[in-house]
This record gives sequence, C-alpha cells and structure tokens, in this order.
Amino acid sequence: MAEPVLYSEPGASWWPVLWGPAFALLGIGVELLTPGPKHLVSWALVAGALAVAATVWVYGRRKVCAVRLTPSTLSVGRESLEVERIGTATDVGAPVGARVLGGGWTAPKGCGEVPLRLTDDKVVLAWARDPEALAAALRRLLREDPTGE
Repeated sequence: MAEPVLYSEPGASWWPVLWGPAFALLGIGVELLTPGPKHLVSWALVAGALAVAATVWVYGRRKVCAVRLTPSTLSVGRESLEVERIGTATDVGAPVGARVLGGGWTAPKGCGEVPLRLTDDKVVLAWARDPEALAAALRRLLREDPTGE
C-alpha cells in the first residue's frame, strides 16, 4: 500500500514543453499572413526539437529538484532520508559547512533551506520552494508542532 504524501514539490511542471510548439505556431502564423515562401516542415522540425529539449530539461528538474515527504521518508532531490533518522526540525541553526541534502553544494535557486538535526547530532540542510510549509509538515510528523495541527 502506498504511503500518504505529507508534502510534495514536483521540481518542475510540464508546461515548458509547449513553448517550442507555441513558438512554431506563431512563426507559421506570421508566414501565412505575409507574402513569400512557407516553411511548414521547418517550423514543424523546430517545434519538435524545442519540445524534445524542453522535455529533457523538465525531466531532469523533476529528478533533481523534487521534494517529497511521506511518514517514513524525506526525499530531497536525488537523496532519501528515513524520517526515523531526523531528531528535530525545530530551532535548529544552520552551521557553516552543513551538508545539503539532494546531492548539490547548495540548495537550488529559488529554494529555501530547512535545517534538520539528525539523531546522531549532525545537522543537514533540506530545501524546498516553500521551506516554511516543509518545516511545518516535518514538525507535525515529528510531533513537534505546538498547535497540534
């Protein structure tokens, strides 16, 4: 049985894949409204090439920048951490040189850090586009939320 997802960020949406075909349709529209040769096959190739490039980009972002919290696992980027290894998510400072979860040197651009103290007393940095929401979900899961929500 699948575990419930308590917090999730996909890393990227699929709508950028439509940019290339939209650009190509705009080009076809301009060519149809102006005199001169029509390059419909060329525009179709441009649309396909840009859509393929965007698909690769989105797929990569969804692998590297996704965040997912379940009752047993926190997955950040390419790394998973068992929730039972997290000691606390409340009032944890981020020391210089703390390891960033997910396989990068820093949190991805546009993401905020969520310091976590592990049960072995090490501090690691999780990250999310909405770090407050991730921290709140972690505190609820670890039963550290004073409001009990």
